Amino acid sequence: MTPSGVPDARHNLITGGAGFIGSHLVERLLAQGEHVVVIDDFSTGTQHNLASVANHPKLTVIESNVIECKELSQLVSDSTHVFHLAAAVGVDLVVQSPIRTIETNLKATEAILDAAAPGQTPLLLPSSSEVYGKSAKEGFSETDDLLIGPPTLGRWSYACSKLMDEFLALAFHAERQLPVTVARIFNTVGPRQTGRYGMVLPRFIKAAKAGEPLRVFGDGQQSRCFCHVNDTVEAMARLAMCDHAPGSVFNIGSTEEVTIFSLAKRVIELTGSSSGIELVPYEKAYDVGFEDMQRRKPIIEKLEQFTGFKPATTLDDIIRSTAGLI
Repeated sequence: MTPSGVPDARHNLITGGAGFIGSHLVERLLAQGEHVVVIDDFSTGTQHNLASVANHPKLTVIESNVIECKELSQLVSDSTHVFHLAAAVGVDLVVQSPIRTIETNLKATEAILDAAAPGQTPLLLPSSSEVYGKSAKEGFSETDDLLIGPPTLGRWSYACSKLMDEFLALAFHAERQLPVTVARIFNTVGPRQTGRYGMVLPRFIKAAKAGEPLRVFGDGQQSRCFCHVNDTVEAMARLAMCDHAPGSVFNIGSTEEVTIFSLAKRVIELTGSSSGIELVPYEKAYDVGFEDMQRRKPIIEKLEQFTGFKPATTLDDIIRSTAGLI
């Protein structure tokens, strides 16, 4: 370490590295022999997520948010790659704290892009499938038009903030030749994900293990495609190393589609639970006027074309893994 506390070796920088996805990415890169620096303020991430690598000699953890990190410019300059995962996460947090959601996403992304531009440090910017809005298409492609709801419904603040992150990143690529790649993440799940902010699968698993009803919002016919975190991390790592990816947007996710009601049934079956299923109207779960997407299935041919990636984990194994059954 240098006297300033900044690592003296070239490293991969992961903002939000103590979060669910970030911590799995940290483990993967360390396993490859890479040096890793994490910046995280532990507002949603936890020290526990990094417990398995807490004493790793090639890991440095800096407790700070991105905007206030005094060493940010030097950390980015000394990075081989930057993975900017620091963001507001979860439907509950988005609905309850829209100011925090917007400011966290926009300001942190602007800070990391400004830091990366002078040295043209390669940067992977995870975005979200939320940017596709409320379109009812069967599958979503990176070139599709986006259908965002009105600003009077706070749920859409997250989608718009992530979309502005994308616009800003691609503007930095066009105007300052920054090698930045945008990855739209679809419903990633797996070990260490918490239901604290409304994530459906860990919430279902917790209820099933406790013998409590699994609360399904709406009629349960809304569908999702769940991707195991190890698959998501693999896709992100491949994109970061792909010379032809910068300046483009890529979907990352699974294409195995399931309704939320069917997901609840599968969780009950695979955990051997005696729980039932309770349908909860959206207006009881969230504020009046809450809107949900009926489908969220990614088209991932572009990702496969550029990186050769295909998700490898089935939904049943995803549920078993998340529940700690395998």
